[in-house]
Order: sequence, then C-alpha cells, then structure tokens
Amino acid sequence: MTKCLALIFLTLVWWSAAGAQMRAGAGLENGVPKAYLCHRALEPVRIDGRLSDRAWRRAAWTDVFVDIEGSLKGAPRFATRVKMLWDDGFLYIGAMLAEPHVWATLTRRDTVIFYDNDFEVFIDPDGDNHEYYELELNALNTVWDLFLPLPYRDGGKAVDAWDIAGLRTAVHVEGTLNDPRDTDRGWSAEIALPWGALGEHAHRPVPPGEGDQWRINFSRVEWDIDAAEGKYRKVQGHPENNWVWSPQWVIDMHRPELWGIVQFTKKPAGRARIIADPSFPARAVLMSVYYAQVEYRKSHDGWAARLEETGLGSGTLARVRYTRQGQGWFAETDAGNDVWRIWQDSRLERGKR
Repeated sequence: MTKCLALIFLTLVWWSAAGAQMRAGAGLENGVPKAYLCHRALEPVRIDGRLSDRAWRRAAWTDVFVDIEGSLKGAPRFATRVKMLWDDGFLYIGAMLAEPHVWATLTRRDTVIFYDNDFEVFIDPDGDNHEYYELELNALNTVWDLFLPLPYRDGGKAVDAWDIAGLRTAVHVEGTLNDPRDTDRGWSAEIALPWGALGEHAHRPVPPGEGDQWRINFSRVEWDIDAAEGKYRKVQGHPENNWVWSPQWVIDMHRPELWGIVQFTKKPAGRARIIADPSFPARAVLMSVYYAQVEYRKSHDGWAARLEETGLGSGTLARVRYTRQGQGWFAETDAGNDVWRIWQDSRLERGKR
C-alpha cells in the first residue's frame, strides 16, 4: 500500500473513531489524534526553563511521545512529555526531554535547528491545513521560528523571515551540556507564545474562547551520537529519530490534518471535557478525496476529470460534489447546516448552505 493510500485509510479510520475516543479524553488507538485540555493559568508563569512554578503543578502532562509513524515503529528510547497553559497574554508550553547526553551546537537564530537534537511546536489555529506556525529550539535555547502559508506537499515555502514578536523561551539542562564524560538526566524547555503573534494568521479570536479547539503537534528530533576526543558527534549514515505527541503515521510533520487537538478552557480541572467536532466525518471524506487525487496525479497528466477515476469507494462518491476549475478542483460535502469544501492544495473551509 502506498503512503498516500495508507493515509486515506488512516484518515477515514481516524474520523470514524474520533467521537468515542475524544469523549474518553484522548487516544492513540485506530489512528485517532491525541487531545489535550489546556487550562487557564491560575498563577503567573515564570519562563526560566524549569517548570517548577505553582502554575505548572496544576497542569496535566500529555502522554509520553511516540514514534512519528505510531505503532508502525517501536517506542522511543527516551521519554518526552509536554504541559500547556494559557492566559490573556500567552500560550505556554513546557516540555521535559529525558536525555543521557545533552548536546547542542547551533547558536544563530533561524538556522535549521533540527540539525541538532531539538524540540518543535506546530500550530494551525483554524485547522484549515494552511497558514500555520512552526517553532524549533535546541538545548542552547537557539530558536527557529517560521510561518508556512501552505504545506510543502502543496508547493508551500517556509517564511524564515517571520518572527514571533514577543516570544519568550528558556531552557534548563539537568546535567552538563556538551560533556560526554558524565551522564545527564535531560533538559526542559519553557515557551511563551504571545497571542498577538499567533493571531496574525489565526482567522479566529485570540485568546481563544471557552471550548475553542486548535490543531497543535509537538515533535522531538533525536540523532544517534557517539563520543570522540571529548566531543559528541552524529553517527554517520544514521537518520534522525522523530518522536511526536500525536502520531503522523508517516515521516512528515507537515500534514496538519493529522495533528493533535488542544481545547481551551477556563473551567477548573475535572469540570471540562474534550468535545467531539461534528464536522469530523465531513472533513475526513474531503481529505480522502485529496489523497486519492494526489495518488492519481502521480501516474497521470493531471487531476482526475471525474472522481470515479481515482478509485474512491461508492460511499465516499455519494457524499461528495466534485468540480474541476481551471487547472485545479474543489470538492464539497454537507455537515449539518454547513458545507465543507477542500481545494486541490488541501485547504479546508467551512461555509453555510
């Protein structure tokens, strides 16, 4: 099965199982993305890299990270977890990364930080697969922040010049950085993302309202290393390991439709629950059309004139209205009083009937 066809299957399974899994709070089984209730901070959050504030003690940890390909691969050898909070000014993210040999080399902002071991954040506020943010940082607290108008798969190019105005980050190392003579415990990172910057391309209110859901995922890049002459070095010929909060099922973080779900709340712990989105089935059908078209285009001169040519099943075809438009196309389906549409560049949008 090709990766595109596999993603069609996983996306359909994801959405069909989403309701039951999300009512349970979070889940990994059957390809369902992780979900997290992000509570409002009740005390100030000090950004010092340590996650020792009283505010953090009230926040729950995410599940331990898994391989980016999920159950297709074994469990990561080092644990990674995240906490989240918010207030009127910032979205806060705290990460703990177990690591016996903490190292980092890059010191210039907006270099490709994943050439070191790093921690990464991906945020798509309105879940349309376009206009999303990426932030990476290493154990030296060097950051790379960038904006993606659309995914690389659809011809997108990263805007490295975009900076998160007012961004605050800090890192704390439990051990000694860049010293192979001892064994470290790991490193932690704290990030304060200003709502003003996140709101630039959110197309929705910031700070979020009660129950608002954003698409967010986290990634950790970990290289195999050894030591020589008192320094760490990557093992030649070994690819990086990619460990994530919510699995992508393919080695590609730039598939926003597979990111996790973060729901914001002001309610006390135990008073709120993750709410399943009734539009999930409609969006699933449209993503299956998109991946079928991507697969079709690989072996033909262009997009399919009729969806039947892509091999989609009769159940999907019965729900979707398809239109060729110039060099592209769009497909739409109904969800209650809404009409959901997807374009050839994977952008999802909602409208009214």
